[in-house]
Amino acid sequence: MSRPLIGITAYFEAARWGDWVREAVLSPPSYAKAVLRAGGAPVVLPPVSGHAVEDYVRGLDGLVLAGGVELGAGTYNGEQDARVPAPQAHRDRFELALARAAVRADVPILAVARGMHVLNVAQGGTLIPWLPDALGSDRHAGTGPHVIQVGAASRLGKAVGDRVEVVAPHHQSVRRLGAGLMAVAWAEDQIVEAVELRGHRFGVGVQWHPERGEDHRLFDAFMEAAR
Repeated sequence: MSRPLIGITAYFEAARWGDWVREAVLSPPSYAKAVLRAGGAPVVLPPVSGHAVEDYVRGLDGLVLAGGVELGAGTYNGEQDARVPAPQAHRDRFELALARAAVRADVPILAVARGMHVLNVAQGGTLIPWLPDALGSDRHAGTGPHVIQVGAASRLGKAVGDRVEVVAPHHQSVRRLGAGLMAVAWAEDQIVEAVELRGHRFGVGVQWHPERGEDHRLFDAFMEAAR
């Protein structure tokens, strides 16, 4: 049986090899390794023109919306906070179009960190642009683990259980859920830590990075849907 072909979003950044410094398509290898370990064939998708997204989606068995720089607030009619790194507008446009195309085509989606925000905004949702202001603390910016509650009946809950320890530093969060999305995991302060698409073959977004560490259950569930 052939391996499912899994697209992984990437970004343009300056990179050095030898004496050369050039703009390159970059993707942390942890995503490709997680896809390969779960039985898929990873393909890195450069954030090129949105005209390519329909062709990508037709050829893919699954899509990983990867982490990275926060979405620009203009994508959800918000006001850009000066403390947020400058957005990568070309990546925002490409990934929002790609997410919408994957939703329409019922292609399995695993959306990670920024990717969860992309999925939410693609469906018409909004974000909290600077979470410490909304909470009055920066407790979600820490790099230590914390336990989140997961809806046991959700697809995520069936994959990882109703409580899971994660490391998920972030300065933005879901505010208004996009169309068809439901919250399925929460931190103790009720900040949304995961979402799912109703009626979709597999549409899961998580605030943490399941491609890191030793817990492979979510990638295994994603790959089963991609098969």
